Amino acid sequence: MMGAPPYTITLKAADYMAKIMEAALRLELGTGFTRDVRLHRENRLRTIYSSLAIEGNSLTLGEVTAVIEGKLVAGRQAEIKEVKNAYEAYDAIMTLDPYAVKDFLMAHALMTQGLVAESGRFRSGDVGVFDGDVVVHIGARPQFVAGLVEDLFGWARASELHPILKSAVLHYEIETIHPFADGNGRMGRLWQTLVLAKWNPVFAWIPMESVLYRNRQQYYEAISSARRANDSGAFIEFTLSAILESVASQTPGGTE
Repeated sequence: MMGAPPYTITLKAADYMAKIMEAALRLELGTGFTRDVRLHRENRLRTIYSSLAIEGNSLTLGEVTAVIEGKLVAGRQAEIKEVKNAYEAYDAIMTLDPYAVKDFLMAHALMTQGLVAESGRFRSGDVGVFDGDVVVHIGARPQFVAGLVEDLFGWARASELHPILKSAVLHYEIETIHPFADGNGRMGRLWQTLVLAKWNPVFAWIPMESVLYRNRQQYYEAISSARRANDSGAFIEFTLSAILESVASQTPGGTE
């Protein structure tokens, strides 16, 4: 098994982690959040809308809500299917093991069924991330993908790193390996939420993705900075700031 992926925990990231722990405990024990089924549903819809919008899905939050409610929506069928698939994937979140590769593939199958030829399977070809016509990142060669994911999940299962930090490392490394032909961004965000939710179930209902969408340029820049440094420290710091903002928005007096 490989060693730990390269990461640095900055003082700012450590401060964010402490504040997230405090805010999550306050939300769990000091409010009615855990019993607010209506708010859970609203947050889940915002999560799905935001994660898909980051990838270019043009449906509005109202249209996403209508799709989940079974109403007819005028839109591209592929985008409507993305919404239904994402709802299934997030609905299954608490049944998944964040360190089991088979569950990772199962979640990808839920997220991309009917949309991607290799749904639920690691990609068989090369893939790149483009900014216009410029290649900004090349994923791992396909013959190495399965082994890299196995090693990453093996490290994560054995690591004593706090789940808040571990969730960010996994999110970044999934984006770096780029294990699928499509759906890598959605899977990275889903998996960070899963790791957090297994630590504290309130995170199953916290729309971190909404903050990432609002700050998507900084999200992309954090990924790019981490890649240039070959160290996920910049990404950890950014994503923890997003988590803190998303938790704080759910407490009385917070903002969304």
